[in-house]
Amino acid sequence: MKRSLYVFQGGTLRRKQNTLCLEMPVPDGPPEGVQRRYLPIEQVREIHLFGTVTLNTKLLEFLSRQEILLHVYSRYGYYMGSFYPREHYNSGYMVLKQAEHYLDPEKRVDLARRFVAGAVDNLERVLRYYQNRGLKEALEPIVDTVERQRARLDELNDVEPMMQAEGQAREAYYQAFDLILQNETFAFEARTRRPPRNRLNALISFGNSLLYTAVLAEIYKTHLDPRIGFLHTTNFRRFSLHLDVAEVFKPLLVDRLILSLVQKRQIQAKHFEEALGGLHLNEAGRRLFVEAWEGRLQTTLYHRGLKRNVSYRRLIRLELYKLEKHLLGEKPYTPFRSRW
Repeated sequence: MKRSLYVFQGGTLRRKQNTLCLEMPVPDGPPEGVQRRYLPIEQVREIHLFGTVTLNTKLLEFLSRQEILLHVYSRYGYYMGSFYPREHYNSGYMVLKQAEHYLDPEKRVDLARRFVAGAVDNLERVLRYYQNRGLKEALEPIVDTVERQRARLDELNDVEPMMQAEGQAREAYYQAFDLILQNETFAFEARTRRPPRNRLNALISFGNSLLYTAVLAEIYKTHLDPRIGFLHTTNFRRFSLHLDVAEVFKPLLVDRLILSLVQKRQIQAKHFEEALGGLHLNEAGRRLFVEAWEGRLQTTLYHRGLKRNVSYRRLIRLELYKLEKHLLGEKPYTPFRSRW
């Protein structure tokens, strides 16, 4: 079974025949000491580089032929960019359909509304989950706020007000974190980015980055063009579609995982470090989070349409297939909504 390769330490990544070879300095060893890790290319789905890793064009050519994406992060876990191999499912017709839906204001607004509605609905599902676990009265005012923002969407006819409605719903939603966790070490206070000002914000930023790359990797396996989004403006940024789709899954994949890790005390204060005026996960914290993240993506749930269990990673792909059908005029896109 293929899996994602995460590299946290510095070293050199090279090709050795049909195998990836990661060369890393031996800890506390002589300068010339090197330890090597080999991984058959058939076992690799994608690569995430967090450490300072040296590579060459031969490796990139190899990854391109094997259709493997490579994602690069800063030493503090900020997503920097991706090596996106030449698309192998190119479809000029699909690109035209994406451009048509972006350039037509009515069609773009319709898709943007669907993405926001899916995101807000799943925010509410997370809140309802914790209401059913003893926090019904405490979370009720927050649920009411989220529902009001959801009700506004049908009245809005522009993308920007929709994003504002989602932002207000999410702002209220984040206030529930302190009520759910009741943990001063992980007090939320307010959403902050680049740099995150506290531990909870650091976890959200890191988790969102992992989700963005997961969605991007699934887009690569479809006919969709990642450069043309609908909720997020298509401009000089390289990709935007993955940001749209990620909004639907943030509450279910990122937020639920964070709340679980903190409640179970798997993530603790010792897993963070201060840098660049903020707080960030250290290497041990990133390793722990990534392991839990991969477990989350492999978790299965029953899909009523397919009448079988599918993983969350597969669910992201199915979401993209639904979007393709919408663009082709076969079936209107309905975002995934959790039923638990």
